[in-house]
Formats: sequence, C-alpha cells, structure tokens
Amino acid sequence: MQSAQLSPELADAADVLSDQLRVHLHRLAVALAPHTDHIDRKFLDRLRQLEFEPKQRTALAQITPGAAARILARGKTPLQFIEQVEYNGRRLAKMNLPPSAILVALQEYDRLLAPTLESLMPDEHANFQWVREQLHFCVILTLNNAYYQVREAETQAFYELFRIELESRNLEELLRRFLESLVHVCKADAGRLYMLNEDGSEWVLKAGAPIRADVSIANRPGLVRKLSKPRYMNGDSRQSGGLLDEQWHSLYQSCWSIPLASDGRTAGVMQFGFAKTYEWLPREQDLLAAAAERCLMAAEKARLMEDLAQREAQVRRLAEHMLHVEEMERRRISRELHDEAGQSLLCIRLQMELIEQALPESEQETRGKLGEARDLTERTILEMRRLISALSPAVLEQLGLGAALRQLINRFQRLHSCRVKLQLAKMGSPPQQTEVITYRLVQECFNNIGKHAAATHVNISLASADGFLKLCVEDNGVGFNVEEAFQKRESFGMSGMRERVALLGGKFHVESRTEGPKRGTKISIELPIAK
Repeated sequence: MQSAQLSPELADAADVLSDQLRVHLHRLAVALAPHTDHIDRKFLDRLRQLEFEPKQRTALAQITPGAAARILARGKTPLQFIEQVEYNGRRLAKMNLPPSAILVALQEYDRLLAPTLESLMPDEHANFQWVREQLHFCVILTLNNAYYQVREAETQAFYELFRIELESRNLEELLRRFLESLVHVCKADAGRLYMLNEDGSEWVLKAGAPIRADVSIANRPGLVRKLSKPRYMNGDSRQSGGLLDEQWHSLYQSCWSIPLASDGRTAGVMQFGFAKTYEWLPREQDLLAAAAERCLMAAEKARLMEDLAQREAQVRRLAEHMLHVEEMERRRISRELHDEAGQSLLCIRLQMELIEQALPESEQETRGKLGEARDLTERTILEMRRLISALSPAVLEQLGLGAALRQLINRFQRLHSCRVKLQLAKMGSPPQQTEVITYRLVQECFNNIGKHAAATHVNISLASADGFLKLCVEDNGVGFNVEEAFQKRESFGMSGMRERVALLGGKFHVESRTEGPKRGTKISIELPIAK
C-alpha cells in the first residue's frame, strides 16, 4: 500500500516508524523474537483475569510491541504493523471496547515486557524504553484514527439512510435504496429484504442486491419466531431454516439476519450473505438493528403517504366529477327553464296582450290591471333569461371565453356602480374545461366584489404564456384577512376557487390589504392549457 492511499494520521505514524526508529525497532524485534510467545501467553492470561472477551483479547494481542517484533523479525516493514493496528483498532471499536480499556491492556503488556528487556540488554534499557514510548505513541495515534473511522462510517451510514428517506419517491424505491446502502455498509456480497404480507402467509421479496425479480416464499410454522431475533449463521447453522433464499446455503459462507419489527410484531427481515466467514461484531449488530428500525418506520411512513396520496387523488377525482355534474345540472336546469317555463311565460304574456286588446274601451280599469300583469310577466322573463345565462352561458359555448367575460362584465356593471377594465391577450384555444373553470372563477370574483368589497374599480387581465392561462383580478375594495377567509368553516367562496384551480393542477394566490392607499384585493391564477 502506498502512503498516498493512507489516511493522514496513518501516514504520519508510518513516517515516524520508518524514518526515526527503523534501526532501533529492528534490534528490538530481533531481541524479543524468541520471547514473544511466552510474553503473549502471560498477556492473554492477564486479559482473561481482567475479564476481556475472547475476541477483544485476540485483537489486543495484535497491537502490542510483541506483535510489532514478530512482523519486523520476518523482514516486513513498520507500515505493515501500523496497518495491522488500524485493522484491529476498527474491530475493537466495533466491539464497543472503550479506549481507556485499551490503554489498561497495553500497560499490562508493558509490565510484562519490562523485566524481559532488562534481563536481555541491561545497558540499553533506556534506549529501548524510548523506542517503546515512540511505538506506543504511534499505536495510540493509529487507534484514535481507527475509532474515528468507525464512528464516521456509522454517522455517514445514518446520514445516507436519512437522505434516502427524504429522496425516495415511493415505498419500492425506499426499500431498494435502504438495502443497497446497508449492503455497502456491511461489505456484504448480497442482501435481501422481505416483508410479510397482510395475512402473514408469505414472505414477499421487496428488494435485492444484486437485483432479483420479486418472489414470494411460504411462511412455514415457527419461521416468524425464528426470524424475530438477530441471527448470525455459518456452517451447519445455515441449514437450520433461517435463510429464506435456499440458494444461499451453497453460495455464502456466513449470513446475517436482522428482523424488521415494531411493538413485538415482526413485519419483515433483512438478510446479508458473505462469501467468506465474517462474524458480526456488537457495534455492527447495533448499527443494523437501528437501521432496521429506521427502515421499518420509513416504510410505514412511505406506505401512509402513498395511501394518503391515493385518497387525495380519489377525493380530487370525486370533486372533479362533482364539478362536472354541477355543470351538467346547470345546463339541464337552464335548458328546462328556457324550453318550459320561459316558453310558458311568453305564451302567458302573449295571451294577456291579446285579451287586453280584445277588451272594450269601457273596461279601462281591467285593461290597466292586465297591462301591469303583462309588464310584470315581461320583467319575469328578463330575470329568467338572466338566471339562464348565469347558470349556463350559451355565449361561452358559441362565441368563446372572451365574449362570455364581456357579457358577464356588462351584467355586473348594470347591477353595481363599478368600473371594470378587461384586458385580453391572444389565448389560442384552451380546453373547454379550462374555459368553463376560468369563467366560473371570474363569476365568483364578481360575486365576492359585489357582496363585500365595495370597490369602485376592477381590473381583469387574461393571457396565455408558457403553457398556462394566466388570470388576474384586482380591485380597490376594502380588502380582507386572507388567512381568516380560508379558515371560515361556513364560507366556501375562496376555498372553492382554490379547489377548482387545484383540480386542473394550477396555481392560486391571493393578496389583500385592508389599510393604506393600496388597499384592495388581487387574485392571481394560473391554469395549464395543454390538452
């Protein structure tokens, strides 16, 4: 390994050992070589008395001066010893052994080593003590870096899982990316993520690394209980039925199984395969357990979000259908008013006029009453025509949106002393649904202005740009509190307008001021016009 590939801390330690202490280290290695096995046995016995675990004792024996002496005595470089220290340092970190315990162990080794050095070379004991101190410094520096690497890798792993949770667009992508990330963190050769189906009859493969087609595995009796706890499997233990993929028995030397469980209920399992024997360490198991818990929580959240999105889409489809039904009902009512009630009123008016003309001159009083009734009927016909036009403006279908808006403005100005300015740009041919909703939006704006705004000027602009139909309605009325208007439970004017816009995937924005020279309300709407 080249120094350029090392971390700065490891490179510094290697430079110290190779440049300043090479000669002394070699002499120390030659002197200690015949005695290292004896010292190591005493050291391991002492670690056993201090209640270090077997794996911890094995790793600690690889970072002592005796271990360095073995490597150097075989003609290897000091850098190879530093690499060995770093590797075992990472293992000790994953075993949750605190650095203070490592210092205690190294001090025990020094107490065992000191009498041997004094007896071998009493005249150079001071020099060798200096070499041991420098070697100890390099070991501590390397161990600190190894512990930092483990903590940094864990932090990076959780950050990556958090990023995946935020970026994933659906449950399938979330599970796949979670598993791929954990396979990389564990340095596994393969991974599988299974989820139990709703009735608990099958384990469904949701993600695989490398990728594999979806499969389902029957849930055998007792399998859920067996997979509800973390399991390390190698050799014969792989044949115990804990692997859901039967091919893994022959493909991998060791396997890990991590349950996805919540409140005592097992919802799924993650399994990792390794081509070589690789027994997990406590910190690796803790990391996977925490990742599994986060994965299950994220999966449940993603599932809830998907369900919510489906329900929102269903509600929007229902609302869209209701608006369509409303428009159809408006047309039906206006058609019946025109064809039935309207024609009947015209006939009544005509009959009254004929009767009035047929009466003799002596019946002036009766003729006057008939005239009043005829005038009332005439006004009723005009009012009905206004209602018919408001319900379903024929001009919108016949002449388009521009003409329908002009007619709407004329009617509004006849009822209110307010000046309305309309600015129309070329709009092309928007879809009929977009034209109808735009007309209804302007109609609702006029209703609100007439009832509440007390405005004297209204400006309306309508144009198309960038694939959107852009509508702006602005008045100089009294204004209102926008948040309160949307929160009113019994008022659906503004909320209804916003919902109509949302049904087409548009944008709805309201600005209103109740004080100052620029008081009034401005409503900006953008509707997509792509067919």
